[in-house]
Amino acid sequence: MNSKAAKLVFGVALICVLTTGFLRAQNAATLSGTVKDASGSAVPDAKVSVKNVTTGQSTESQTDAAGLYTVPNLAPGDYDVSVSAAGFDVKTTRVTLGGEARQTQDLTLATAQTQPQAPTPPGTNPTPTPEENLPNAPSSSKTEPSLQDLGLSQADTQANAKQQALLDKRTHMLKIHQRMGLITLAPLIATVILGPGAGGKSEGSTTRDLHVALGAVTGDLYGITAWYAIRAPKIKGTPKRGPIRFHEAMAWIHGPGMILTPIAGALAFEQKNNGEKLHGLASLHGPIAIVTAGAFGAALLSVSVKF
Repeated sequence: MNSKAAKLVFGVALICVLTTGFLRAQNAATLSGTVKDASGSAVPDAKVSVKNVTTGQSTESQTDAAGLYTVPNLAPGDYDVSVSAAGFDVKTTRVTLGGEARQTQDLTLATAQTQPQAPTPPGTNPTPTPEENLPNAPSSSKTEPSLQDLGLSQADTQANAKQQALLDKRTHMLKIHQRMGLITLAPLIATVILGPGAGGKSEGSTTRDLHVALGAVTGDLYGITAWYAIRAPKIKGTPKRGPIRFHEAMAWIHGPGMILTPIAGALAFEQKNNGEKLHGLASLHGPIAIVTAGAFGAALLSVSVKF
């Protein structure tokens, strides 16, 4: 292998290492927030437990004098966050950590309600409460009302469960879509870098062969990335923020570009091998590839970096 080819291979390897490091950095998240009581005052020395729903692993933390807590180095996924403090009821909520480097979850604790009962004199039956006299009163052994007690029918609760499952599936598929996009970025950049030296009459050109191979890998990874976005369940009524709108708009540029780029490249290579001057679609191979890579990078950046 000559020195030029060695430099190209080294450059591709360096891009892959940098992209892998960036991807790993994206997988670490920090959860923080403030714990307050019903009046809005901070609750110091509250115990905060963050449990990964999938692995069952728990991480403990404690609020400071201002009621602040921080739990770093959390992998993306679903977590049960439990907060307990003296004089308050335990508060538990479900949090989903995505690609954001830092996520905030504030919690409000309710004051514990304790009602001591007077002792019952010997030989007498306790007086039933009005609730116990009701024929259809909920069982007093319950610590909290069920969804049916709150007026929700069984059909309503089943519909909510299905909606949550659909939302969880969409979130999971879009996370894979984002990670595959980051992986695709490495061969895409390398392919564009090798583009200027990939043409010519030489059938044994190392640069050309590497350019074609990286282009094929890029196309395959891009197809997988797009599949997860297209097949992710659609949730009606879900608002789309500015970055998401921009991300989808860029897809209308890099999507057709990923189809036109290899077609124009094949025509360009054939024309150069025949000793012809590039013309027609072949002459646009380079500009199309650059615009496609730029749109893909902008789309990826819009959902991977929090501004």
